[in-house]
Amino acid sequence: MSGTLWSVAPLGLAAATMIWSGTASAQGSDEMTPVALQNTEAARPNGQTALRMDTISVTATRNEIDPFVYPGMVTVIDREQIRRLQPSTPDDVLKLVPNVEFTGGPRRTGEVPSIRGFSGADVVILIDGARQNFGSAHDGRFFIDPSLLRGVEVLRGPASALYGSGGTGGVLEFRTVVADDFLAPGETFGATLGGGLQTVNEELLGSFTAYGKPLEGLDLLGSVTLRDSGDIELGNDTTIESTDDSIVSGLIKGGLDFGDHHRVEASFTRFANDAEEPNNGQGLGGNDIVDKEIRSDNLRLAYSFDDPDNRWIDLDVVGYYTAFEADELRLDGSGIGPQGELLKRDVETFGFRLDNRTRFRLTEGADVTFTYGSEVYRDDQNGAAGDGERDGVPDAEALFTGVFGQAEFNLAQPFGLPGDLLILPGLRFDRYEASSDLADNDTTESRLSPRIGVSYLPQDWLLLFANYAEAFRAPTFDELYLTGIHFPVGPGVFNRFVPNPDLRPQSTQTVEFGGGFTFDDIAFPRDAFRIKATHFRIWGEDFIDLSVNPFNNTTTSTNVPEAELWGTEVEASYENDRVLLGFGFSTIDGENEETGDKLGTLTPATFTLNTGVKLPEIDSLIGWRAVFAREFDKVNRPSDRRDAYDVHDFYFAYQPSDGPLEGFRLDLGIDNAFDENYARVFTTATETGRNFKAAVSYSLNW
Repeated sequence: MSGTLWSVAPLGLAAATMIWSGTASAQGSDEMTPVALQNTEAARPNGQTALRMDTISVTATRNEIDPFVYPGMVTVIDREQIRRLQPSTPDDVLKLVPNVEFTGGPRRTGEVPSIRGFSGADVVILIDGARQNFGSAHDGRFFIDPSLLRGVEVLRGPASALYGSGGTGGVLEFRTVVADDFLAPGETFGATLGGGLQTVNEELLGSFTAYGKPLEGLDLLGSVTLRDSGDIELGNDTTIESTDDSIVSGLIKGGLDFGDHHRVEASFTRFANDAEEPNNGQGLGGNDIVDKEIRSDNLRLAYSFDDPDNRWIDLDVVGYYTAFEADELRLDGSGIGPQGELLKRDVETFGFRLDNRTRFRLTEGADVTFTYGSEVYRDDQNGAAGDGERDGVPDAEALFTGVFGQAEFNLAQPFGLPGDLLILPGLRFDRYEASSDLADNDTTESRLSPRIGVSYLPQDWLLLFANYAEAFRAPTFDELYLTGIHFPVGPGVFNRFVPNPDLRPQSTQTVEFGGGFTFDDIAFPRDAFRIKATHFRIWGEDFIDLSVNPFNNTTTSTNVPEAELWGTEVEASYENDRVLLGFGFSTIDGENEETGDKLGTLTPATFTLNTGVKLPEIDSLIGWRAVFAREFDKVNRPSDRRDAYDVHDFYFAYQPSDGPLEGFRLDLGIDNAFDENYARVFTTATETGRNFKAAVSYSLNW
C-alpha cells in the first residue's frame, strides 16, 4: 500500500471538502474551465498546492460538479470517513449530516431515513444506481453493510427533475467499493482481512476482500462480511432483548475497459440478516417474537462511453434488478396471528436508465452542458400470511416511465459583471400506473417536475445561490390498497385498513437560497476553510398521511390539502497540517396549513462538531465528534416531546505508511462516551448507550 492515512482530503462534517472519486474530466485546450469544476486550490510559489483536493458530486446533476458551487446542499462522504466512523449500519454513516435523521429505534432492521422532514417513499435511495423501493410500516427502507461502501452522496432538497417520484426530500446514493480503492499504482493483486467488535450489542465482525487487475483494463473484486450481534444496551441502563442478528453481506464486482473509452461493469450485492425480534422491529417492540429473515439482492449491469475529446456523447446506461424478501415466522401467539404462521413480503424492481451529456461553447466565455435521458422501472409486491393474503401487504404492481433534460450554463463575467455564473434549468416528465386485484381500476397519473438553480461567484471565495424546484411522490402500494387488520382495539374488536385507490400524488414547491465562503492560507500555510449555508421553504399539496379513525375503527391513507415546511442548514470545515474541524447545524419545522397541526418527520434544532488532531509522526489521528440536540416540542401530542441531549464520540486511527506494519490499520472508538440517556423523535425506545468499538485490518498487495 502506498501513501499515508493523512494524505487524503479533510475529515470535516462538511464533506464538500472531501475527495469523492477523482477529479473532473480533462477539457480540450480550447475550452474554458466551467465554474462547476473550477479548481479552488490556490497556487503556491514553491509549486505545492493546498492539502485539500476538490470534491466531485455526481448525484446532484448527473454530471460532475463541485458541491460548493452547486445551487443547493450536497454532502459527499468518502471511504476514509466511513472507516473512521467504524459504522455498523447506514445510520452510523450519516449521523453527522445536517437534516438527515434515522427514526425507528436502535434495531438495524427498523431504521428509516428522513431528509428535511420527508421519509419513506419521499426519499430516493440508490445503491450503485439501483433504486431501493422496498417499503414497510415497521421495517427499514434498505439494507447494505457499511463495510462494502466506498462513498455516500446526500442530495438534500427536491430532486424529481432528475429522479422522478420520491425526490421530494432528497436522494441518498450509496456506492460500493472497487479494486482501485485497495490497489496503489503499480499493484496488480491483493487481499484484505479485517475484524472488529463493539460492546453495546456484543457484535463481532469479520470480513475478507480480494481484488485484482489480471489484464489491462480489467478489474475484479469479491468481498464478504459477517456480523453477529445480540441484545442492545440502552442509555437508560436497560436492555432491548430479542434482537439477535446474524448477517452475511457479499459483493462481487468487475469492470472492463475496451476499445477507445468504452467500459462495461457488472456487480451483485447481497445482504442477508437472520434475526429474532418482535414483528414490529421499531421502538421497544412487543412480545410477538418472530424469526425474521431479510434478504436484499442487487444485480447491476452498466455501460459507459467517456471520451474527453467527444463533445456530443458522454453516455451512461444502467440496468438493474433488486429483490427484497422479509419472511417472519411467528414464534409465539402474542401477535394477531397464531404461533407458527409465516408472514411474507416480497418486493422486486426491474429498472433501466440512460443519460447522456452533450457539451459545446455558445460564445467566448459561455459554455453549456446538456444532460438528458430516460428511465423506466417496475415494482412488484407480493404478501402472504400462511396460505392466505397478508393484512397490510397488498399484491400490486406499478410501472414508472420518465424522460428528463437539464442544461448547465457556465458564464464568465455575465452581463459585464465580475466573476462566474452557473445556471441550472431542468425538466422531467413522469407517468406511472399502479394496479391491484383489490381495486376495480388502475391508478394512472403523469407529472411535470421543473427546476431552476443559479449560483453566482463574484469572487473565487464568495458564493451566492438560489434554487426553485417542484417535486412529486406517487402513492405507494400500501397507501393505495391497504386491507385487513391494523391492530387490536379490544377483545374481538380490531382497527381495519380501508383502501383508497383514489389517492392523489403529493407535490411540493421549494424555494431555497443561501451562500458560502471558501479560503486558503488563512492562518497557516496550506490551510483551508469552507462554509455554506441555506434556508428553504417548502409548500406542499395533497400530502399523503395515514389517518386512524377511532370512531369506526378504521385506518386509511388520505391527502392533506396544504402543508408547509421550512428550515436552515449550515456546513463548515477547516483544516491545516495539524488539525481538522467540522461544524453542522440544521433545523426543520412544518405544519398542516388548514389545521395548524405539525406535519412531517420533524427533528430538533441540532448542532454537530467533528474535530481531529493529526499525528503524522506516528501515522495517527485522534478525534472527537459531538451531536447537540435542543428540546423537541414541535409535536401534536405531549408524548412526542423529547428532552435536549448531547452525545459525544471519541475515535483513534493508526495506519503505518511504511515499514514492517505497512498494510496494517487499527481503528478505536467510544460512541456515546458519557452514556447519555436520550430518545430520538417518533420512536418509543431510548437510543444505545456507551459503546466501545475496535476494528483491525491487514492488506497484502503485490
